[in-house]
Amino acid sequence: MKKKGLMDHIFGAHNYEDFYNPKRQAKIKDLGDGKVKVLVWELPVRIWHWVNFLAIIVLMFTGLYIALAFSSARFETHATDFLMGWLRWVHFVTGFVFMAALLFRIYWTFVGNRYTTFDIYKPGFIRGLWESLKFYIFLPNKKPHTIGHNALAQFAYWIFFGLCSIILSITGLYMFFEPQQGTHFMMNTYILGWVPHVFGNSVKLHIWHQGAAWGTMIFMVAHIYLAFREDYLVRE
Repeated sequence: MKKKGLMDHIFGAHNYEDFYNPKRQAKIKDLGDGKVKVLVWELPVRIWHWVNFLAIIVLMFTGLYIALAFSSARFETHATDFLMGWLRWVHFVTGFVFMAALLFRIYWTFVGNRYTTFDIYKPGFIRGLWESLKFYIFLPNKKPHTIGHNALAQFAYWIFFGLCSIILSITGLYMFFEPQQGTHFMMNTYILGWVPHVFGNSVKLHIWHQGAAWGTMIFMVAHIYLAFREDYLVRE
């Protein structure tokens, strides 16, 4: 294939296969009669997906209670003996699971097959994004058939879900260690000490955290709707 300029690659409609590292090929099973089965989502990605899903559900419900508590302790006892203290503990533990899953997914982006990555250099990416958007809002379109995530899904995953996950992890980690400010090594300027300089004081930090949480929940609802729509309307 002849070399073209960057914009030609992004807006063009060339063969995607020419732009992928051959070492990142997906596994293909021959079904006979000229048919093949492409194993798009690797097992580690599937495991990450459902671990992430369960973590988000737990974080969502515990986080909503922490923000909008509707019950209180009957007796003055140890923090974990009443509902708020116990749910905060569950929220913290699940938050660490969520962050570990995020780090793993970032790692797998570089070592997994071609479908684990996000690449705006794919030819026709911007055009595919626009046509996919028109398809989902019921406008006339020329949405291309895509194996794996289409351009709009990739954009949403990495810009909205990915960005919200990073904000949630950073602000959540800071709030977890905030009571130990000045004594814990995690509050060092080069680890978490810079966080309030970017996100603001403790109140603003909580607003950033809640905003990213609502963004993730909205993304999840849209993701489920669009997944069912793809599966049952166009069988992709």
